[in-house]
Amino acid sequence: MKKGLLTLMLGSALALGACGGGGGGETTTEPAPAEGGSGSSSVDPEQVVQQNCISCHGENLEGAGNFPALNNVGSRLSQEEIRSVIDNGQGAMPADIIEGEEADAVAEWLASKK
Repeated sequence: MKKGLLTLMLGSALALGACGGGGGGETTTEPAPAEGGSGSSSVDPEQVVQQNCISCHGENLEGAGNFPALNNVGSRLSQEEIRSVIDNGQGAMPADIIEGEEADAVAEWLASKK
């Protein structure tokens, strides 16, 4: 019983350590700029979208349920309008789900989706 508990605790610690936690730690590598972006930012907008948007908007950004498609959002909204939605939220989307440089990069990337 004690060995099983110890194994479970050690396994949990390893799994949690591997996940990173994402809070305030130092980053040793920077992602490369995404293709089609300006290249002036170290933010990978596709990665930010994968981490923050696909759970509602679908894996291919095709939309899901009441969440609109983003795979062609640039044909409907300008970069500034997309950034406004990111900042203020809309419908079921909460405000400031991403912020700062990440929000700028995602708005630019999504605006190119036509």
